[in-house]
Amino acid sequence: MSSLGVEESDWLRFFGRATVEDHGDVALPCHPLSSILRRSPIEIADEICKLVGGQLEEIAHISSSSGFVNLKAKPSWISSRLSKLQGDPRIGVGLDKGLTYAVDYSAPNVAKEMHVGHLRSTVIGDTIVRMLEFKGHTVIRENHVGDWGTPFGMLIEHLLDLGEDKAANELGVGDLDSFYKQAREKFVSNDDFADKSRKRVVQLQSGDKETLRLWGVLVDESMRYFNEVYSMLGVLLNDGDIRGESSYQDLLPIVVERLSEEGILENSEGADVVFPGGWINREGDPLPMIIRKADGGYNYSTSDLACIIDRVERLHCDGFLYVVGTPQKQHFEMVFQVARQAGFMSDSHHAVHVNFGSVLGTDGKVLKSREGDVIKLHDLLKESIKRADEAVREKNPNLSAREREGVAREVGIGAVKYADLSTERTKDYIFDWERMLSFEGNTAPYLQYAFARICSIFRKWGGRRNEILESEFILNHPDEIYLSRKLVDFPSILEDSINSFSPHKLCTHLHSIASSFASFYENCKVLNSGDQKTINSRLALCDLTARQLELGLGLLGIGNPERM
Repeated sequence: MSSLGVEESDWLRFFGRATVEDHGDVALPCHPLSSILRRSPIEIADEICKLVGGQLEEIAHISSSSGFVNLKAKPSWISSRLSKLQGDPRIGVGLDKGLTYAVDYSAPNVAKEMHVGHLRSTVIGDTIVRMLEFKGHTVIRENHVGDWGTPFGMLIEHLLDLGEDKAANELGVGDLDSFYKQAREKFVSNDDFADKSRKRVVQLQSGDKETLRLWGVLVDESMRYFNEVYSMLGVLLNDGDIRGESSYQDLLPIVVERLSEEGILENSEGADVVFPGGWINREGDPLPMIIRKADGGYNYSTSDLACIIDRVERLHCDGFLYVVGTPQKQHFEMVFQVARQAGFMSDSHHAVHVNFGSVLGTDGKVLKSREGDVIKLHDLLKESIKRADEAVREKNPNLSAREREGVAREVGIGAVKYADLSTERTKDYIFDWERMLSFEGNTAPYLQYAFARICSIFRKWGGRRNEILESEFILNHPDEIYLSRKLVDFPSILEDSINSFSPHKLCTHLHSIASSFASFYENCKVLNSGDQKTINSRLALCDLTARQLELGLGLLGIGNPERM
């Protein structure tokens, strides 16, 4: 390329995956080079092919089309790449220089029901944790539970009115919404109850032992219920990951003190605020971030700044990820800006708001029950398992009741998680039972069935899978080659998915692998393919496909049943 008068930095950045698969694997559009060389893109593409064609003869076919240089890997090169992947326990995915990340996700509120709005944060956060750990990073899971604030005055008083045993029973069976609504109704309608609730808040914040004990009852019973949901979802969160808002109370005055010392804390109408700069309200005035309200209470921003101090100074994190809905975008941008201005974190710290859209019903509105309430996550998961059981029973009536129960759970939960993860996280997605539980299309059941089908091939074969690990890959049939291309792409796709915190990219590729395998399975006999070398080669392709599906689904937190 240097002979054309183009610096390597000028043309390498234009290289990318071919948009038309039939044309090649990677492509170089020559249109951006046209202005540099003052020649037509077609002329440039033709000349590049002549210049480098001989050098790439053993690796790829090179061609020009409409001003594009297309490179298509030859089967022999693909075969050599497959052999390297086959012999690698990590299937071509390297380890990064290990950093320490705090991932803030899920974050339900004590004495409130977990609903579908918590689904995305929990599932996306769990996947990101798994991906980062797979790449060699240390990950601190932080479940920033809402367990502090003024509502706890009325909740504690309602608990006392009911009696601890009855209250614990209501919370323990998952009737959190009812408990909260009853307390709220009494707070609004009963002045005496409201007065006692306000006094209880003061007792809580001042550290009254009996009030703290009652508060602990609320937290413990709620967490017991949340853990049941986490268990159903199959996520990594446990009690050791809880970092409630209460954990940072001692740091809140320190935030105020440090902001004041830095000279960026101002008084505005009795409140302590920071003006980050670059933000304006509807009237065009500078927008403040409230640190301490006029009544002395702290704001969410204060708590989030306290979190950053804790994560930098106590946990020594290199980065912090906040898996929170898109509506909080401005909030986090302002928090990060103030944290840097105040020196709570440096430019070397990687702070990211991993934002996501909403879960919608088939009517295009935020998903709700028939009664108009937000759907409880626990109920949704139970319904998915029930529907999956019916689908699995129809698919394979020969499964025993116990085996079907296990498969239905993996399929039902997997379907819910995959429907969420397969959508670009910044976008809303439609929750559609029929689509997500289908054994066709880009769904978890489709991928799980592909994995189970490969397992059935190996059961019929009867040999040990490690016997074919060193088999030569013989790629003659078009469907063998097409599947192989997808398998070779897996490491780079996974790397991109991890680096961009975009699980949907991995989902899309896993579906393309499963779809390619379906064509291969239909058109290429595996066990009855004639000579032993071909049988071994195709078994090796099956094995590598299964390993990539297993790894990919595992990183998504989705099970791989061997029979379906």
